[in-house]
Amino acid sequence: MKPKLLLLHVGGTIGMRPSDRGYSPCPGFLSQQIERTPEFHHPEMPTFELIETSPLLDSSNMTPSDWLPIAETIQEHYHDFDGFVVVHGTDTMAFTASALPLMLRGLRKPVILTGSQIPLCEIRNDARENLITAMLIAGYHRVPEVCIYFNGKLFRGCRSTKVSAHRFDAFDSPNYPLLGVAGTSIEINESMLLPSLESNQALQVQRLTTPNIGTLRLFPGITAPVVEHFLNQPLEGLVLEAFGSGNIPSNNRPLLDLLRQAYDRGVVVVAVTQCGHGKVSFASYETGQAMAEVGVLCGYDMTVEAALTKLFYLHSLGLDKQQIREMVGQNLVGELTR
Repeated sequence: MKPKLLLLHVGGTIGMRPSDRGYSPCPGFLSQQIERTPEFHHPEMPTFELIETSPLLDSSNMTPSDWLPIAETIQEHYHDFDGFVVVHGTDTMAFTASALPLMLRGLRKPVILTGSQIPLCEIRNDARENLITAMLIAGYHRVPEVCIYFNGKLFRGCRSTKVSAHRFDAFDSPNYPLLGVAGTSIEINESMLLPSLESNQALQVQRLTTPNIGTLRLFPGITAPVVEHFLNQPLEGLVLEAFGSGNIPSNNRPLLDLLRQAYDRGVVVVAVTQCGHGKVSFASYETGQAMAEVGVLCGYDMTVEAALTKLFYLHSLGLDKQQIREMVGQNLVGELTR
């Protein structure tokens, strides 16, 4: 029997149509385009059912509360389908792809997010190949984790980030190898996949609360008053985008004092690197060790998206601050390398 897929359309460019105000979501429009495109009905394609969320969202309008319906829909239909393709906008796709692995406990089937830079309705687009190949991977390949497929490349979801607003090659996985490539054939790098879970327990969804979590990017000349304003309560967690391998101006004592005071108030601060590739290592420089001395946690090679969603997740478990700090540096779903 052919594999059966669930296509969950939550919005994004791929299903939009032109309007007087630019491309905009339109209920039912993607379904119409798929129905009119013969390739989706080729005998070699998996069978599929399309569910559309309401309202459809430009992904720039998505919030953490919009991740839950995606996870719950997958849970509701988990035993009815062999794999899942989430049709999503590109702007915040990496955030959703970083949150879902934490929310879907016990996942043993493919969940592939994809979208496009040009809508499917346009004569020249990247939508057709992205969606068809994502469906083929979800249907015919054993990839038991949340991934992004885009422009011939399969990424681990919680290792991905958007790197271009215009190129078809819109995503990258800066610190983890590709899980697969699609050229004349689809090749899966099985050695890089998460271990397949053997348990038969039902898929469980971890709801995420909405703690006050933020990100702050360091820049030359950043002043203590700017940081002080940002660190004011009710902030509970912060992803600090540091220089290089996790460095901060170590000669800016007021700035370091503010971070220490935030630590003492219970704010969980995690440092990731601003660089496109590489990881945080506080031991490399004196300016990095200054971070550790004021209670900032090492984010290793996590992306900003992964670190942010991880803080949402850990705060949602009802853990105390010390437990959260201990788990920040643990590899939970393949989001970091130690």
